[in-house]
Amino acid sequence: MAAAIIETPRLILRGWTDDDLEPWCAMNADPRVTEFFPVPFPRERSLALAAAMREELEHRGYGWWIAEVKDSSAGKFDGTIALTKIAFQAHFTPAVEIGWRLPFALWGNGYATEGARAALDFGFNRLQLDEIVAITAVPNGRSQRVMQKLGMTRDPRDDFDHPKIEPGHRLARHVLYRMRAPQAH
Repeated sequence: MAAAIIETPRLILRGWTDDDLEPWCAMNADPRVTEFFPVPFPRERSLALAAAMREELEHRGYGWWIAEVKDSSAGKFDGTIALTKIAFQAHFTPAVEIGWRLPFALWGNGYATEGARAALDFGFNRLQLDEIVAITAVPNGRSQRVMQKLGMTRDPRDDFDHPKIEPGHRLARHVLYRMRAPQAH
């Protein structure tokens, strides 16, 4: 199945190309971008993740899209927007998660919110999902603000310790935001 292409007023969400690998690795090497990840992203890890994300997107038709700002040069990597199945077990799984990762230079322009809103629409209207979640480490206020702008809601009773992060680590505690489909299917 080919990756779905999603357009917004300012963005194109598209599949991966080989030209996306270098800027993906550079973005993941920026400590501002990976501040709320428990382990660093050396080049080898970034390349392995890119390969897995590319395969998931091509196999399912959705997953980790490349975000491209329409006003920049065509085909340019401007981050990622994700709609993907959560790969661990927790009290709220199985679940599909919305996510984003943008280069620091593009923060503050509303691209994460715009791209995530389009991915939510795709999830609810094309995939007929009943619910989509978003998670992040408790200290990550920026991502939580995006979740709130999207209209997602949080019940603190749903917060959890991430099973893939060492207990006691400063990023182990995570918040869970949810959004239900706007209408019954």
